[in-house]
Amino acid sequence: MSIRPILSQSRATPTVEGAGVNLHRAFGFHDPKAHDPFLLFDDFRGEQPSDYLAGFPWHPHRGIETITYVLAGEVEHGDSLGNTGRLGAGDVQWMTAGSGIMHQEMPTGNAAGQMHGFQLWANLPSSLKMTAPRYQDIKGSDIPVVVDDDGTVVRVIVGDFWGKSGPVDGIAADPQYLDISVPPGVKKTFSVDTYKSTFAYVFEGAGAFADASAPEGVRLEKEVMGQEVNIRDLSGNRTVIRFGTGDEITVQAGEDGVRFLLVSGAPIREPVAWHGPIVMNTPDELRQAMADLRNGTFIRPEH
Repeated sequence: MSIRPILSQSRATPTVEGAGVNLHRAFGFHDPKAHDPFLLFDDFRGEQPSDYLAGFPWHPHRGIETITYVLAGEVEHGDSLGNTGRLGAGDVQWMTAGSGIMHQEMPTGNAAGQMHGFQLWANLPSSLKMTAPRYQDIKGSDIPVVVDDDGTVVRVIVGDFWGKSGPVDGIAADPQYLDISVPPGVKKTFSVDTYKSTFAYVFEGAGAFADASAPEGVRLEKEVMGQEVNIRDLSGNRTVIRFGTGDEITVQAGEDGVRFLLVSGAPIREPVAWHGPIVMNTPDELRQAMADLRNGTFIRPEH
């Protein structure tokens, strides 16, 4: 077994999206190879309605899949195909934009006025860029929850983990998407596919992730899974950790425990031509998508 090295570790940065939603972006709109097949990851979290009520009015997508995971509040959505729905706390939506879709996402808070959710963009390979759009809306009650003897809790949203399979399927990146809570002081190791791109996003508490190739000056943990490995300083709220190749990650939870998303997917390794919510393979395909938007042919009637 080999612990994955930490390639980068950074805090999500504040930004404004949609019609005026305040959120934090962990990555996106920079190097599309860094997290391949994932393109963008946003943490939209508000304590008052003015942070999020403006929402994300009608906008297009083509060539990608979007994954929305709601922790608090609700997100009402509608699209150009006539689909409508509402995501509540614990619910997940995986939308395959494919050849093109127009949709809107409008968040509302809970009784205390709070809203919290995540959105991840996954690229589609060239062979599926123009596939028919589709949705998978998953209720939180249908997501398997695994509780280990030490109190670790894992919600298996996508992929197979500890004998459970997530309810979202048929995704091009063959991903694994886990919501993991590790109790205070507990050290835990999780297996991941050796060659899948993997990142962790801490959003509650703090934890120290083992690093097989940490630079000098970081704290050294003597015994982790029987070998000497480097441990970085505690990673706290809104920290994204990008891992290199290996088949496991180890985290030591801090005094308040740690909760994080662990996401992995098979790299596509294709050229990326990207403009806003449209991601194609070539500049010509991107220009065609923009022309389709202008002349009203963005939505394919055969779909």
